[in-house]
Amino acid sequence: MRPIENIVIAIGIVLAVLAAVTLSSFHLIWFIIFGFIVGLVARAIMPGRQHLSVLRTTLLGMIGSLLAGWFGRAVGWYGPGDGAGFIVSTIGAISVLAIYMRATRRRAVLPPIEKRGERDFPSKVA
Repeated sequence: MRPIENIVIAIGIVLAVLAAVTLSSFHLIWFIIFGFIVGLVARAIMPGRQHLSVLRTTLLGMIGSLLAGWFGRAVGWYGPGDGAGFIVSTIGAISVLAIYMRATRRRAVLPPIEKRGERDFPSKVA
């Protein structure tokens, strides 16, 4: 794994622990299930291939839901005890997934000049 992926996973775990501190054990189980469903929907909506495990998909949904809830409270959509709804959580997860894909995308690298062959360049038109 690349270092940025480790950082993203660490941030997700810290946010999940912060949520666990404020929630009872039963609410935490439902929050994890909700995060998994939201993460799956976000991955289905987002174009392109995402190579995410079940853990990363769940963390994606949980982080998206937490960020959407915090944003909704800051804007005034939700009260102090209200959680984010499914649609807003999905939008939050999509934005987190877009940031994650942008941070972890792989760039194509050409081989060194001395090792390039004809196959690396388009054929010449005569």
